[in-house]
Amino acid sequence: MKRGTLKFVILIAFLATVFFSVKFLGLGEYLDQESLRAWIDGFGALGPAIYILFYTVAPSLLLPGLPITVVGGVLFGPIWGVVYASIGGTAGAGVAFLVARYMGREWVEGRIKGGRFKDLDMEVERQGWKIVAFTRLIPLFPFNLLNYAFGLTRIKFSHYFLASYIFMLPGVTAYVVFSSSLLDLLKGKVSKEFLIGVILVVIVSLIPIIYKKRKGAAK
Repeated sequence: MKRGTLKFVILIAFLATVFFSVKFLGLGEYLDQESLRAWIDGFGALGPAIYILFYTVAPSLLLPGLPITVVGGVLFGPIWGVVYASIGGTAGAGVAFLVARYMGREWVEGRIKGGRFKDLDMEVERQGWKIVAFTRLIPLFPFNLLNYAFGLTRIKFSHYFLASYIFMLPGVTAYVVFSSSLLDLLKGKVSKEFLIGVILVVIVSLIPIIYKKRKGAAK
């Protein structure tokens, strides 16, 4: 078995193992908001670093990022929550990308040496950041799987990383600002952060809907 094929097989086996671990071994239960909050709170001043580290690892394990983002808002507030969640989420996307790039790219290259797929691969290298921007801003595709998928293309890591950070920021900001006031809401207090967060979440949620309608109208 060629080295590129072997690494690709290992990558697929790794993803399959992670999927079944989350699905059948109860790993997803550790993403419960209260459990995460209690766990991170236990580290005191090291909490932000632990939170960022956890978020950095989570995408590679195919764990959903939204609960972790929400916890960032609850734990650190609307400002630092955005800072920590955006750093952790982007770092996590980068780690998953590099895993796929190192383990699977060689195998892909061996199978698209010419023809239409080769041209498409080259186009992704030239315009890849636009595709990343589109998929981050309009989340119609699974975030974690996209991280791995982009790693299999020719897109430059720097372009992927920067575009991910910039175009994930609106969604991260919306959910962190919203979640930062959840504890106050449970106490019966409706804060301005909550109202702003609701508006931002609605706006972010409407982007895919507006896009689909405009795309349908253009046909």
